[in-house]
Amino acid sequence: MKIFGMEFGGSRQAESRASSTGATATPADNDFLRLMGLDLMQTASDIVVTTENALSVPAIFAAVNFIPGTLAGLPLNLFRRTDSGRERVTDSPLAKLLHDAPNDEQSSFEWRKYLFERVMTGGRGLSFIERSASREVINIWPLEPGKVKIRRTPKGKKLYEYKPKGGSETITYAATEIIDIPFMLREDGLSHYGPIATNRDVIALAIAATRFGSRFFQNGGVPPFAVTGNFQSGRSMQAAGKDLEEATRKAAKEGRQALILPSGLDIKPLGADAAKSQLIELKRFLIEEFGRIYSLPPTFLQDLSHGTFSNTEQQDLHFVKHTMKRWVEAFEQELNLKLFGRTDREFFVEMNMDGLLRGDFKTRMEGYAKGIQNAILTPNEARQMENRPGDPQGDRLLIQGATVPIGSQPVAGASQGTDDGA
Repeated sequence: MKIFGMEFGGSRQAESRASSTGATATPADNDFLRLMGLDLMQTASDIVVTTENALSVPAIFAAVNFIPGTLAGLPLNLFRRTDSGRERVTDSPLAKLLHDAPNDEQSSFEWRKYLFERVMTGGRGLSFIERSASREVINIWPLEPGKVKIRRTPKGKKLYEYKPKGGSETITYAATEIIDIPFMLREDGLSHYGPIATNRDVIALAIAATRFGSRFFQNGGVPPFAVTGNFQSGRSMQAAGKDLEEATRKAAKEGRQALILPSGLDIKPLGADAAKSQLIELKRFLIEEFGRIYSLPPTFLQDLSHGTFSNTEQQDLHFVKHTMKRWVEAFEQELNLKLFGRTDREFFVEMNMDGLLRGDFKTRMEGYAKGIQNAILTPNEARQMENRPGDPQGDRLLIQGATVPIGSQPVAGASQGTDDGA
């Protein structure tokens, strides 16, 4: 079978797990075609929005780059539940597959970034879990969302039908074989809402504003105008208009500030210039709109117009608690369900978000000190958080000796009286 033109999985034949179909969702005909830039999403402004031109809007490009890149950069680890809690598994092939490389062509970072880029554009990310004959996971392959159809059988089972680019066969997968991360599901539980398709009108407004600014400065900052005067005929009026238009463009190109008009002619501007149309204010407002779409504080879209030292730090916490947390949990739970099933609770996958919450050096050291002094952390655990080697004497929990139960503390003067009697 081919994915992205790559052969894998041996000579697996096309399979069908249901003789008749029930409900069907065709992402390729909806958001996924938009994801691939193949569908025409008409807007009120008559601008056709595709993923390609949506990404030409800097704020959209920043959001689509930032969230997937941050998610892909988090350590993805495998753990085993134990009687005392849990322990990290590092010697398992699955642990190396998740943490380092899910297949022969991609690193773990590349795979996860691609997956979430599809989520943030077309609204869904899909990957196929390849297993050996003994049901061990040996590869995870990204799927092109535009080549997938999702349907339910009459018995309610969800199936994914994938037809690779250039392939003649359609391969049908069970839901247990597919890692599926939707942006937001529709009522049928099969199709989905994509952020670009759903918000195409506001994206079209951003594209129109950019085009307006480009045309305005291309004309040397000269807005559209009308020529008034005493014209002898319609032909002379058209000729005068054409000559004046060419003269204006030439003057703007050459950087000349003065334009000579024939006697009796006058220029009156049409519409509004960039300042009166509040172009800058509009583009700042659109950054806030795109931040709402992706639940991103404006500072992460490089808008510091309202940023201060204190509220920027709080927006960091907001991003981790209210944006990253939900995508991390969705990804973790989907992996745990599809890799281990509903009943296997010995192993689980978890992403480490500690790096996003790291403070400055002084704050970290004060936190470690309090943790060690109150028997919450061992010295080696604190050293490990700073990527420092452990110490042979650093695996014990410590507590300050002055902290004792009430009533057992030393009595003032008791030791002194003993000394005097001696």
